[in-house]
Amino acid sequence: MKIVILEGHAVNPGDLSWDVFKQFGDVEVYDRTPPELVAERIVDAEIVLINKIEFGAELMDRCPKLKYIGELATGYNNIDVEAAGKRGITVCNIPAYSTPSVVQHTFALLLELCMRTGLHSQGVMDGKWSRNPDFCYWETPLMELSGKTMGIIGFGQIGKAVAKTAVCFGMNVLACAAHPRTESGIEGVSMSSFDELLRNSDVVSLHCPLTAENKGLFCADTISKMQDGAILINTARGGLVVEQDVADALKSGKLGGFAADVLSKEPPVDGSPLFSAPNCVITPHIAWAPIESRRRLVDIATENVRAFLNGHPQNKVNK
Repeated sequence: MKIVILEGHAVNPGDLSWDVFKQFGDVEVYDRTPPELVAERIVDAEIVLINKIEFGAELMDRCPKLKYIGELATGYNNIDVEAAGKRGITVCNIPAYSTPSVVQHTFALLLELCMRTGLHSQGVMDGKWSRNPDFCYWETPLMELSGKTMGIIGFGQIGKAVAKTAVCFGMNVLACAAHPRTESGIEGVSMSSFDELLRNSDVVSLHCPLTAENKGLFCADTISKMQDGAILINTARGGLVVEQDVADALKSGKLGGFAADVLSKEPPVDGSPLFSAPNCVITPHIAWAPIESRRRLVDIATENVRAFLNGHPQNKVNK
């Protein structure tokens, strides 16, 4: 059994171990694999573990021994799962491993917009507090979350956990799910239509998968339905927002702030219109990256392979 890990560095830059997979067969680990070397490295592999590499039908046809593709992430839109199913290739992902860290990062982004801790810390280091005639100062308007309304788009495990945390901050919560329901099952959280959520939320946080139907969901038209000065948070997928429209809304003041851990193009080789927009915070897709989260990922990936080899695949995403 040959197992090839093509993008090992993203999940494990050296603080974890891939040795656990050696119990299943011979393991080859590559920190990074450029597109032109993918087929060469997996031509005789039976199990391949990837993260962001595009894996389509043509590549599958060049790997006659391939039986299993393991996505080292929750999202698997980089894999043609239909083509894999037709070829008898099992595709499995890693669900729910990063929920605590994504929730934590969602509020890290929101609190940065509310309190500007980084800006004020740097001001102190630069001597602004020392030169100030009063006992304190602030450079931007500050915002208290208690009593505000958070709207959550997507009500899966992460969305529900964000809702519970928002309630702990004293926020009112509206949630919009792909499959409408009348009750949220969480005290302090009300289910809502999309338009109602936009009209009534001070903060909107995205926690839904990217699909063909919701690509560019937050555009000029959608943003126009939001409250003036509302905050938009995206820790889901960059393609959910039209970056130019968000930048324009920030510059006009329609949006009071935008924070994201994801962009439509990653990494943003040619930049983004968001980079010059005011009241904007962007982090480099790290919400999932705490070692505790990545350790869970490796553990689940291991159990996925074990279950597959035992004839009972778990977390399978294709037919």
